[in-house]
Amino acid sequence: MISRYVEPFLQFDSIVIFCPNFYNGISKRMCYLGRMVKKKSKSNPSIASMTGFARCSGSSDGYSWNWEAKSVNGKGLDVRCRLPQGFEEIDVEARNATGKAFKRGNFNLVLTVQETSRQSQYQVNRALLDQLVETASEIRAGNDDFDKPSLDGLLAVRGVIEPVTEADDEEERRARKNEMLTGLKEVLTSLGQNRLEEGARMAEVLFEQLDTIIGLCRQAEKLAELQPDNIRQKLKEQIAELLESTPSLPEERLAQEAAVLMTKADVREELDRLQAHIEAARDLMEEGGVIGRRLDFLCQEFNREANTLCSKAADVGLSKIGLELKAVIEQYREQVQNIE
Repeated sequence: MISRYVEPFLQFDSIVIFCPNFYNGISKRMCYLGRMVKKKSKSNPSIASMTGFARCSGSSDGYSWNWEAKSVNGKGLDVRCRLPQGFEEIDVEARNATGKAFKRGNFNLVLTVQETSRQSQYQVNRALLDQLVETASEIRAGNDDFDKPSLDGLLAVRGVIEPVTEADDEEERRARKNEMLTGLKEVLTSLGQNRLEEGARMAEVLFEQLDTIIGLCRQAEKLAELQPDNIRQKLKEQIAELLESTPSLPEERLAQEAAVLMTKADVREELDRLQAHIEAARDLMEEGGVIGRRLDFLCQEFNREANTLCSKAADVGLSKIGLELKAVIEQYREQVQNIE
């Protein structure tokens, strides 16, 4: 009785009838993965990191100044400026220049300014000094115990001696501001070059990680070819259990159970999508530019397919590959988080 129901399902050809094209195209995908491993970048990709630092110095008209710019990764563009008193008007232009040069990252711009060649001059605040002398005389008039105030003591009072600040000529001030803005452009250019150099180093790591993902997909393809034997054994056991519990189970029900098992074990769709995502990631990296957000989205898709692959794995070997895939994809995603 059992053989009447079981034997038709134990033949691989019969199983394929219930799941048409189950493993069709395996050789095609294997060839594709082989081409992906051998595929090299057509040109050096201009991938920029969001981490960088640059410094620029200059002098003009009795002033020396120094720009420092640093950036770290961020979801969008965030620019913070720290400017000395009297140079606040540079803030808007500094933000606009940074926005034109970069698309993503958290930026800190610091400007320090120091006078160099101008001689310091001071003057006495006579009004304050006269007020102090008058107040001291009034206090002593009612109490002889107070000594007369000394000149040194009066001059030491804060505000009596004042520095003399020469009014800047408007033309000189404008020229100094323009030179500082020119220095800002230089430091932003240097920062951009620094980010590109860091991005080039990251690109090498990212391409290697993609190659690792491709290699794991190839291993998964090979194990997927062996899955029918595992499925056949599992199906034999489950059908035997069904017949023991319900001997009169219709053949149609057995066919349904077989189809469900085959569908659950079919990892072809996940591997196909992984291959498509790998190709898309490679194309983006070879294209270069501002690609961080799109690569981050592809990492989410990588994870989704790897999770499904693990859940469908019919043997320990395929499960292990799925877990390794998830680990490499997570490493890839961490690197991608720092790409502009």
